[in-house]
Amino acid sequence: MNKILKYSLSLAFVALVPLSSMAQQLPGKHPAYLHALTDLRTARWFLYHQPGSTRVYANEDMGIVEIDAAISEIKRAAVDDGKDINDYKNVDVKEHGSRLLKSIETLKKARADISSEEDNPEVRGLRDRARMHIDRAISAAERAHIEWLKDMDK
Repeated sequence: MNKILKYSLSLAFVALVPLSSMAQQLPGKHPAYLHALTDLRTARWFLYHQPGSTRVYANEDMGIVEIDAAISEIKRAAVDDGKDINDYKNVDVKEHGSRLLKSIETLKKARADISSEEDNPEVRGLRDRARMHIDRAISAAERAHIEWLKDMDK
C-alpha cells in the first residue's frame, strides 16, 4: 500500500509541474501591450531626435506629450495584466521613409497592438485612454510631416 501511495504522489507531482511552469510563462493575456510599448518608445525617438522648423517642432512636441501619456496608460494596463514592462520586444516597423513617416507607421502599429478586445474590465479604461493618446500622437506626427513637406518645397 505504501508503494502505491508513493507512486500515486510521484505521478501527481509529475503531472502538475508542467502546469505550474506554464502559468509562470503566461502572465496575463495581452503580450501586445509590450509590443505597443516598444513601438511607442521608438516613435518617440523618431520625433525627438531630429532637427526641424518651428512649425514641425510644435507638432512633434505635441506628439511626444501624447506618446508619453499613452506609455503611462499602457504601463499601468500591462502591470495590472501581470506583464514585465521592462521586457522590450522588437519593433514592428520596417526601416523606410522619413523619420516622421516612420514615427507615424510605428504609432499605427502600437494602436493596432492594443486595439484587440479587452476582457479585463479594470484595464479597458486604461486601454481606451492609451488609444486616444496614440490617435492624438498620430495626428500630431501627420501635421508635423505636412509642415516638413512644406519646408522642403521652399
